[in-house]
Amino acid sequence: PKTDIVFLKVHKSASSTVMNVLFRFGETHNLTFAFPIGGGNQLFYPHHFLARFVQGFSPRSPQQFNILCHHMRFLQPEVQKVVSSSAVYFSILRNPVQLMESSFMYYKGTSAFSRARSLEEFFSQPYHYYNPADSDSHYARNLMTFDFGFNPDGVVSAKRVQLMLKAIEASFDLLLISEYFDESMVLLKEMLCWDLDSVISFPLNIRDSSTKSPLSDTIVEKIKDWNRLDWEIYTHFNRTFWERIDQDIGRERMQQEVKALRKRQAELARTCLQGIGSVAPKDIKDSSLQPLQHGKAKILGYNLKQGLDKETESMCRRLVTPELQYSSALYKKQFAQKRP
Repeated sequence: PKTDIVFLKVHKSASSTVMNVLFRFGETHNLTFAFPIGGGNQLFYPHHFLARFVQGFSPRSPQQFNILCHHMRFLQPEVQKVVSSSAVYFSILRNPVQLMESSFMYYKGTSAFSRARSLEEFFSQPYHYYNPADSDSHYARNLMTFDFGFNPDGVVSAKRVQLMLKAIEASFDLLLISEYFDESMVLLKEMLCWDLDSVISFPLNIRDSSTKSPLSDTIVEKIKDWNRLDWEIYTHFNRTFWERIDQDIGRERMQQEVKALRKRQAELARTCLQGIGSVAPKDIKDSSLQPLQHGKAKILGYNLKQGLDKETESMCRRLVTPELQYSSALYKKQFAQKRP
């Protein structure tokens, strides 16, 4: 199994669920994480990543960390200072239309979105709301482009798009697609030589459908246009994703693998969860499993079954612990022994 991993956690793309997979694997195998200084949940985002943002990094005696997976704005030469040269790099993408709709609800407090009552209103005159000079403007335009380290307000030319795609291809071993999450986990499992249970997850940081709104065709086209760089990245890597499946696994075997994954996930849900799945924030009984609520989104969580034996309880709890709580528990564990 591969244990040196860089995951670029792209916003609002099922990346919290992927992070849970990495947290669990790292904890089980006693790996070291590249935590932000002071144990926050972002590596000084939205600044480009620097090695010195990592707790315990020193240029004089560069320690290599196994897993780098907290939010960052990608900058490979700096990333290379904190992980081994054989590290596997991967990220996850989401259709920019859904990504924009999700960001609008989740980052409602940002300068570009706070005054617009709806996406329709925002797109009626985007530059009335959007100012590229605002420090939080990246949430409102080409967010994936920004997270990969590029300029989200760059001119969209064929040449720029080609250079961007080539740069991403040169840096990353695999790009997952959140719309095909189960297929993505199978590809990840193959690439990392992990077993099935290591990539099973329950969806985390998802919002209640009551806060989702259907989009008209007109708005869909406006969103694609406005996020043209993201759209180019997404359509390109959605295509190479399926090419990779055809080349490495084949559609038939992929179907079997996905079936096995869903079956195992359903077994674990029956073992671990009260009810059949996620519940509204007000119905989460254990406050330590309460996900962060943000913007206008209503983030769902889980209730664990009562009376589980100790080992099962601990396994189940890992599966449903929200990102911030899990991250801070791992941080305390990793740096506990260091304190005099």
